Amino acid sequence: MSSPPEQARIEGAAAAETGAEPLLAPPSFRNPFLDLLGAVDDGVGPGWARVALDARPELTNMHGKVHGGVLMALLDTTMARAAMARQGFRLSVVSIGVTTSFLRPGSGRLLVEGRAIGGGRSTCFCEAEIRDAEGHIVAKGVGTFRYRKPPQGGMNPPESIE
Repeated sequence: MSSPPEQARIEGAAAAETGAEPLLAPPSFRNPFLDLLGAVDDGVGPGWARVALDARPELTNMHGKVHGGVLMALLDTTMARAAMARQGFRLSVVSIGVTTSFLRPGSGRLLVEGRAIGGGRSTCFCEAEIRDAEGHIVAKGVGTFRYRKPPQGGMNPPESIE
């Protein structure tokens, strides 16, 4: 499999050959839940996205490892960002289904990489994996996402929820 930057180069060249529109700049939107977790954007390109998280005690389970719910949220949101990047951030997505496999306990700095691997105009199929600082795979996920028009006011508008 190609690395995300290499994949972006390949997809960019393919877009130039076919006359497809280039990737729009990713929107500068906030995801309040990821803010709460402390996750940060670590890169994005055509059909791929990366997110990083430095584990903290309040994100762990009773065994002192990153809680599975946190890992699932990271996989879901990173794949969603990859799906949106596949469409040049012209559309938003909602998750239809996400399946997660936990392979080893997570701790320390975690890097999540998601890739769009298929789909069409209305859905996108993605895969993602989380690696720890030593490069071990902590969890893997696959997901299906439905494309939608962005919400009025843009993606993740800043108004409060009441």
